[in-house]
Amino acid sequence: MKVIGVLFGMEQTFPPALVERINSMHEADVRAEFVKVGAIEMDALLDYDVILDRISHDIPFYRSMLKVAALGGTVVVNNPFWWSADDKFFNYALMTRIGVPIPRTVLLPHKQHPPGTTSESMRNLVYPLDWDAIFAYVGFPAFLKPHAGGGWKHVYKVHSPEEFFAAYDQTGDLCMVLQQAVEFTEYYRCYCIGRRWVRVMPYEPRNPHHERYRASWTPTIERLAQIEDLTLKICTALGYDFNTVEFAVSDDVPYAIDFLNPAPDAERSSVQEENFEWVVQTTAEYLVELARRGRKVPTQYTWSEFIGKRKRP
Repeated sequence: MKVIGVLFGMEQTFPPALVERINSMHEADVRAEFVKVGAIEMDALLDYDVILDRISHDIPFYRSMLKVAALGGTVVVNNPFWWSADDKFFNYALMTRIGVPIPRTVLLPHKQHPPGTTSESMRNLVYPLDWDAIFAYVGFPAFLKPHAGGGWKHVYKVHSPEEFFAAYDQTGDLCMVLQQAVEFTEYYRCYCIGRRWVRVMPYEPRNPHHERYRASWTPTIERLAQIEDLTLKICTALGYDFNTVEFAVSDDVPYAIDFLNPAPDAERSSVQEENFEWVVQTTAEYLVELARRGRKVPTQYTWSEFIGKRKRP
């Protein structure tokens, strides 16, 4: 029996709907369940052929457990090794190399020293920074946001140096980026599953959370194809098999704004019924496909063997 495990946290609708959908497909020798684990022995071989990870970014215990699961051949979506190593600023830089439009972005040092460090730890850092050059490059308005964060936490829109410094002073020891704000006429959020299936959703980030999928614009066929192609290009480059990508369109250019979302929101109340149905059904079919392919037992026990598995499964 092939077993698909769903690892999740505070979500209420997506995980149970996904498990129910997989089991209702009545695939011979494939079933789904919620992951249950206790203390993990270092030579453990978990019972799951596939695990969909929705929570390890918040729970280090789960992240380490998933790496050990991969060591035993469990297929983990998304790859916990690559996810651990990834950050938004690297992704922005990578996309500029492969031709994806990206707003001008600068990586900034921590406002406060990270725990366990002092000014002596920062001897290689130029001080003071050339803020005039930074502001001239990025421009205003701009967004100040964590270089690796998500969920719109610690995100500030600033319109002047004074607003920037007021926000920067609140960021503590977080590593931040300052990014050109794109004044968009269209905005899209896209699910991408298996680096093959894309759901392009008009999205209005300025609306209240429960109304963000109710946008006032309707994409053309050409726009849908353009956004879908860019989404596949991004997720293929990064190796994510469950991700969301966001685009802000200005002067007919779709700028990729946010695409490090390997555990994206999929709750029925926020993504709306049609999108919820699509993501449940598509994810179910993809996980069953992975389960049927079987475990991926390592051929070499090197770090690159695990982090390097970014080819399409």
